[in-house]
Amino acid sequence: MATHSRRRRTPKDELVPLSDALEEIGISRATWYRWRNRGYTPEAKRTPTGRICVRRSVLDTFKEELEVA
Repeated sequence: MATHSRRRRTPKDELVPLSDALEEIGISRATWYRWRNRGYTPEAKRTPTGRICVRRSVLDTFKEELEVA
């Protein structure tokens, strides 16, 4: 009997939907796009379904940088 091993992302690498990321950061969507235009936001990806997501590890690093600033 063969067992199938699935590659799972580590919790640090999960994709966080933009709405959840905005809530964690504590900013509005308008602020996100203003910051993005200025190059302040973490790298975000659009999924094949059209959702914008941020990797957990990138979001955590961004939040730490905000706290330091």
